[in-house]
Amino acid sequence: MLHQGSWFSSLMILSAIFSLTSLMLKSEGANHTVGDSSGWELLTNYTNWTQGREFHVGDVLVFNYNKDQHNVMQVNSTAYADCGRDNYISLFTNGNDSIIISEVGEHCFICAMYDHCENGQKLSINATL
Repeated sequence: MLHQGSWFSSLMILSAIFSLTSLMLKSEGANHTVGDSSGWELLTNYTNWTQGREFHVGDVLVFNYNKDQHNVMQVNSTAYADCGRDNYISLFTNGNDSIIISEVGEHCFICAMYDHCENGQKLSINATL
C-alpha cells in the first residue's frame, strides 16, 4: 500500500511527464500554407485568409509562388504598413519557402516585386505560445 506522501509524489511525477509530453508535441508546430491552394499571389486577401487561424511559436508558414513573379520579404510593422523595401529582415526567393515562427508577436511579410505589396500582397500574423 502506498503512503499518502508516495501517492502524491507519484501523481506529481505523472503530471510533470504529461506536461513535458504536451510541450514536446506542441513544439513541432503546424504547417500553414499561405493562401491555401492559391498560394502566395496577388488575388488573395490575406487579411481574410488569417481569420479563424491561430499561429503559434514553432508553426511553419509555407509560401508557394512563381519565383519569377513574386518573392517573400519579411519586414517590420512600419515597412508592412507603407510597403517599405529598404530595411527588410529576410528575403526569400525560392518559390517554395518554409518559415518557422520562432518568437511570440507580430510577423509581417510582403511581396517586394513591382507594386504587388501596394496591391495587397502582404501578410501580417500574430504568434502566441
